[in-house]
Formats: sequence, structure tokens, C-alpha cells
Amino acid sequence: MRTVRHRFFVQDAGAPGTTVALSADESAHATRVLRLRPGAVIGVFDGGGRELVGVVTAVGGRVDVRIDAEIAAVPEPAVAVTLAHAVLKGDKMDGVVRDAVMLGAAAIRPIVTRRSETTLAALERGHRLERWRRVALASAKQCGRAVVPEVLETQAFTPDASWFDALALPAPRLVLAEPDARAVRPTPAVDVPRPGQGRATLVVGPEGGWAPDEIEALEASCVAVTLGPRTLRADAAAVVALAALFAIWRVEGAC
Repeated sequence: MRTVRHRFFVQDAGAPGTTVALSADESAHATRVLRLRPGAVIGVFDGGGRELVGVVTAVGGRVDVRIDAEIAAVPEPAVAVTLAHAVLKGDKMDGVVRDAVMLGAAAIRPIVTRRSETTLAALERGHRLERWRRVALASAKQCGRAVVPEVLETQAFTPDASWFDALALPAPRLVLAEPDARAVRPTPAVDVPRPGQGRATLVVGPEGGWAPDEIEALEASCVAVTLGPRTLRADAAAVVALAALFAIWRVEGAC
């Protein structure tokens, strides 16, 4: 198999022998940034788990690619973790999405909590969901995943145990406990058993922490987990937690 240096996303990639067109953005990247020419061998992935090799056949207003072969994709983690993360201020959430995809999260659910420094309306006006989905795609493209994890619709967190069931967030549900929280007795991450059903949810709160009634709801629905005595930055906590849990669980296919 010829060496592939560059990968491109094609949602409707065909079978070997067919020709597909790169999107306008991908075509621009291929021609203006990478300066690819006909005959260049590239990788193509469809975001749903297929990895292919193709050859550029035409360069113009768009780039046409002949699909030559389907190859083995990088394995997905054996435990599918949905990250339910409170939206952070500024562009910090971009980094959370980027790194969660890189580490192997199966899906990301942005949430707005009582102490989040934004609102659902503000996020919608800023088209943040579309931006996060672009970040997720770019991260999958860069890290070699053939699956692009879905960034789900942003939801307001309701301090009610049924909230998790309403959003079909898989159990077990783990919430990162704040080091100074006294209302919970967190379980050290090393003592959290590997999910028997191969699915889990990791919940991470906002910069300002959870409100008291939110903590009560979390206690009723989640296992509080601690990563140690240090206070982590809100934009780093999920990265550390995902990496730690995947290592503790010895998850195949995780970063």
C-alpha cells in the first residue's frame, strides 16, 4: 500500500473504483495549502468508521479523487464514553472538544449549568455548536480517527435525577468531584471499575463549580470520582480524566 501523508473527509465516500469530489473547504486545503496535483495519493475517511486510500485525478474548482482501496481504520476505544461538559467561557470549549476527540470520546454533550458564564441563547447566536462540530472534524482528521464523534445539542442542566435519563446519557455516570466539595465522598479514579456494558458518561462542571441543588441531583445519579487533591483547570479536567480512566480500564483503541 502506498504511503498516505494527508487525509480528507468525504461523508459519502464511495466503494473502490468510484470517483468522489472533495468539499469546497477540503478542495481549497488540498490545492492552496498542500498544493496537491493529479496523481497524489491521499487518505479519505467518511466519519462513520471507513478509511480509504485514493488518488487525486483532477484539480480545478474542486478536487476529484478516485477511491482505490478500503483499509483498516484505527480502532475505536472499547469503552464508548460520552463527555457531558459544562460550556466554558471564551474559546476554551474549543480545546475541550479538540482534545476529547483526540483521546477517544464517543460523543460530547455541551451543557449549561447554573454558574456557566453563558446562556443557551448566546451560544445559539454565536453558532457555537457548528463551530464545535468543525473542531471535532478537524481533530478526528488530525489524530487519525475514522469516526467523527458527534457534538450533541447543547442542553441546560436541570437539577433532577431524570435529566440524565431524558437525554439517554449512558450509565455508569461519573462526575468529577471538586477537591473542596464536602457533600460527597468521591471514589478514587483507580477504584472505578471498567463499565461492563462498554459505555459510560463523564460529567465535568463549569469554572465556578456546581450549585448546591445541582450537586444533590448529581449525587442521586452519578458516581463522584476524584483525580486527587489538586484543583485542575476546567479546560484540563476532562482531558486528564479521560486519559486516566482509559488507562485504568486498559481500554483498547484509546489514545
